[in-house]
Amino acid sequence: MDFTYDEEQQALREAVRGLVGKSYSDFENRRRTVAEDPGYDELLWSRLAEMGVLGLPFDEAYGGMGAGPVEVGIVAQEIGRVLAPEPFLTSVVLAGGVVALAGTEEQKSSLLEAVGSGETVLAFAHAEPGTRWVSTAQDVTASGDGDGWTLTGVKEPVPFGARADQLVVSARLGDGGTALFLVAGDAPGLTRSGYPTFDGGRAARVTLDGTPATPLGSATDASAQIARALDAARIAACNEAIGAMQYALSATSEYLSSRKQFGVPLKTFQALTFRAADMYVSLELATSVATWATMVLASGTDAEVAEAAARAGLQVSRASRHVGQEAIQLHGGIAMTAEYSVGSYTSHLTALDHLFGDGQLHLSTLAAGIGDHDEVDPLA
Repeated sequence: MDFTYDEEQQALREAVRGLVGKSYSDFENRRRTVAEDPGYDELLWSRLAEMGVLGLPFDEAYGGMGAGPVEVGIVAQEIGRVLAPEPFLTSVVLAGGVVALAGTEEQKSSLLEAVGSGETVLAFAHAEPGTRWVSTAQDVTASGDGDGWTLTGVKEPVPFGARADQLVVSARLGDGGTALFLVAGDAPGLTRSGYPTFDGGRAARVTLDGTPATPLGSATDASAQIARALDAARIAACNEAIGAMQYALSATSEYLSSRKQFGVPLKTFQALTFRAADMYVSLELATSVATWATMVLASGTDAEVAEAAARAGLQVSRASRHVGQEAIQLHGGIAMTAEYSVGSYTSHLTALDHLFGDGQLHLSTLAAGIGDHDEVDPLA
């Protein structure tokens, strides 16, 4: 496989890097932004829309750019590199991805164009208290038929659920299947309680009490589309983590080169240099597997994408933990202070690891299917 970017992909990377870097290369600006609602810079969000970034994964027929997972991965890496809090991953890739997979032509035309232009922020309300990383709804139920549907239950955590203009909600049908519904942000019976997350993001507890909803597509089982959208989001999250790890390694190398102990730079001590080299190896392994998974997403079947997402998720989970913890250790006491950026990067890496499934989940997924292989090759 050719992992190099072509000229257009390089230009996209430089353009996004320039835009988000201008806003967040000063970490104090990022700290001020996440301290106030909605937790991200809405002016930067509109500029990303003008650049076409928010419509990147959507078909041109729906106002998008018709780009593929590689381009989405490029944007995710640049967002991770500066820890930009904008909801590209959860609103565009995940919620927009669900609409693109399950919506009717009319719904895709109206919603995806609005998301791509920055006019509408979507949130995918799928997780429920007491459940983790499944593709089905459990306790949130849907009642009705035709266009007269109502939803009842609790969804939490819902990333950027308090800010979203519309919610895409999964709910259990009477026959046990999981269908998808659209809920307006001001719908009666809808209560949203937003709160900051430990890494500076935003989430909400969403309570539905006989809330009117419109089926996304047909009100039939959509668990397969949900699983596919979650796998695509997992791979994009891996790319975002790659960007964050690149920064963590760069900051650590710079610190070891500039910080002196006993009159010499820390990099003079071989034991510390070896630990930094191990961080580099972890990052390179994670980057290779994440890039491969991104390319599988472009053309693979649902089963192939699910396995690729699990492999990338496991490798990135282990690398994130290693790189994040070593970055803190090698920075000494200053990395534990709120004023220093490395601790925030490690917090976000941990949040990404648990957003769509952690390393243990991916290991279990791969172990369950190991009997299907005559031999195990990590890049087969």
